[in-house]
Amino acid sequence: MQSPHPLLKITRIHSHILHISLNRPDAMNALSADLLKELHLAFTEAKSDTSVRALLLTGEGKVFCAGADIKQLAPLTQADGLAFAEEGQRVFNALEQLGKPSLAAIHGVALGGGCELAMAATLRIAADTASLGQPEIKLGVIPGFGGTQRLARLVGRGRALDLCLTGRMLKAPDALLYGLVTEVVPAADLENRAIQILESLSQLAPIALQSIMTVIYEGCDLPLHDALKLEAKYFAQCCGTQDKQEGVSAFLEKRTAKFGGE
Repeated sequence: MQSPHPLLKITRIHSHILHISLNRPDAMNALSADLLKELHLAFTEAKSDTSVRALLLTGEGKVFCAGADIKQLAPLTQADGLAFAEEGQRVFNALEQLGKPSLAAIHGVALGGGCELAMAATLRIAADTASLGQPEIKLGVIPGFGGTQRLARLVGRGRALDLCLTGRMLKAPDALLYGLVTEVVPAADLENRAIQILESLSQLAPIALQSIMTVIYEGCDLPLHDALKLEAKYFAQCCGTQDKQEGVSAFLEKRTAKFGGE
């Protein structure tokens, strides 16, 4: 039987970390329509699989992802372009709304759609040799998979305008300075460091993790008064969980908490 994910390499790390790697190395992991469909299916499966606590996103070969497949971009009409952008946004929204921590470990380059994919992950770390950017302006288009919006929210409007208008690439140390990535590590250590971060997160309370992500994502677009009410709502929900009882008991008993996600 043919794999439902021939353009992805999917493995398990420590049973609870799902490792999804883009597997079009000969095409620099360019995001074709078929690859986007496979990613959406993989994200949907990861969300519903209770054994998955975290997700690692990487790319096979020399780069993380060089962007959208230019061969498929070339013939797009205005109507085609709208459908293509909406599909990419739908896939990346599925990653952002996974409800579980995800981390993009970036090596080589993350350009265009590749940078947009990384920005949809919860966290991003980069190899010290990596570069990131939104060079769509050089093709006569703009980022269409959420790049203008997530980039502005991560690095600020001024820097997002600079990067999108010029199309210039950002080296890993500058990406760290901008807040586009949270850590830069030697290339040889990239995957191990990513696993270490996700392993740490996967030991924490799943409901609280999901609540934090929801409140930050949704609250950033609300007036402060409404955002604070949203925070209080989710704080209250966490107080009603078994994980909260376990966390408090473990702290008082000076032991490591064992969270079950309930």
